Amino acid sequence: MKIRKIAGALGAELSGLDLAAGLTDEQAADVRRALLDHQVIFIKDQKLTAAQYLAFGQAMGKPIEYPFVRGLQGYPTIIEVKKLEHETLNFGGIWHSDTTYLQEPPMGSMLLSREIPPYGGDTMFANQYLAYEALSETMRGLLDGLVGINSSAQADVSKTREDRMRTDGPGAAPKDYVAEHPVVRTHPETGRKALYVNVAHTVGIKGMRPEESAPLLRFLFDHQVKPEFTCRFTWTPDTIAFWDNRCTQHNPVNDYHGFRRVMHRITLKGERPA
Repeated sequence: MKIRKIAGALGAELSGLDLAAGLTDEQAADVRRALLDHQVIFIKDQKLTAAQYLAFGQAMGKPIEYPFVRGLQGYPTIIEVKKLEHETLNFGGIWHSDTTYLQEPPMGSMLLSREIPPYGGDTMFANQYLAYEALSETMRGLLDGLVGINSSAQADVSKTREDRMRTDGPGAAPKDYVAEHPVVRTHPETGRKALYVNVAHTVGIKGMRPEESAPLLRFLFDHQVKPEFTCRFTWTPDTIAFWDNRCTQHNPVNDYHGFRRVMHRITLKGERPA
C-alpha cells in the first residue's frame, strides 16, 4: 500500500489495494492507521458489489443503520446519498460532523461513488485537531469543559434530507434526536483534542442563554473551516472516501445542478464523546 498526501491539513490517497479481493488483517490495520494519521483517506478504482463494499466496512468497524433513510434492499447499513437532476439542494449540503445528535455518534463514515456529474460535486473536509490547536490558550481554556447541545431538527437546513425521508425513509414518523457532547472532545485512539461542534447540528451550549452561546458558536463555526484546515477532493468513478468523524467535518459542494450524483454510504459505530 502506498500513501500520497493531497493537502497540508489532512487527506491522503491510498493505492495498491484491491478491496474486491478483500483485505488481510495486516492490510486492514494499515488502512486504519492511515485513517488515524490523515483523518480522511481516498481509495480510487474500486469496482465493488454491495457485498464487497460492506465487507470493507466491516473490516474497518461495525456498520450501523442511518436513522432517517432506509438502506439498500438486503443491505440495511448501506444507504444511497443522492441528488437528482431536478433538485437544487443536496443531501447534507453544509459543513457538519455526521449525526452528532446521537448519544453515540459514528466513529467514521465512507462513501462509494456510483454516479458522478460531469463536473462539480467535490467534497471538502476540515481538520478539527488543527482548528482546536490554532486557538489561543485562553480560548482553549474557556472551551475545555463546555458541553454542546446537538439536535437533529437543526439538520433540516438541508431540505434534501427531507426529500430522501419522504422517498427513502423507513416509514415511521421521523424522530427528533438531541444529545449533549463536549465542545472539545479527546480522540479515543490518538489522544488528541478536537473541536466537536458544527453548524448543522449544534444549537447551543449547556448552561448558557442563547444570546450568550450564539456569538461563541458563530465564531467557532467560522473558525473551524478556515482554508488552512481543509482539503478538497474531486470524485472519480468507483472511489471510496473514508473519514474519521471524531476529528473532521465535511461539506459536499453543491455546484452541479441538472446532473445526477449517487453515492453509497456506510456509517460505522462510534462511542460516546469524552
